[in-house]
Amino acid sequence: MALVVTMYLATAEQELPGTEGVNDKVKHILAFFVLSFLADYSAPDVQFNLKKWLPVLGYGLLIEVVQYFLPYREFSLFDLAADGIGIAAYAYSLPILNRWKFFQRH
Repeated sequence: MALVVTMYLATAEQELPGTEGVNDKVKHILAFFVLSFLADYSAPDVQFNLKKWLPVLGYGLLIEVVQYFLPYREFSLFDLAADGIGIAAYAYSLPILNRWKFFQRH
């Protein structure tokens, strides 16, 4: 569901109401932080490594390719870099997140 919503928001002609004042790169970072979290916790027995984060980044590339073909959107390597920053931010925050009971793996 998160992938569908993300693709819709990334390809819609209009922005989500209430997010107009938020920097586009911040939106990318937050979205890919959350997608990384969901990818990581979808297989809790597997460490967050290349097998988990590469498909998330690939999804970001897919979004940029789709946007290339939309007249009201554009392909941006800066957006893809922001996606990567969101993924890295999640990876680097894991030691902190794992201290909280909510995020601990069972």
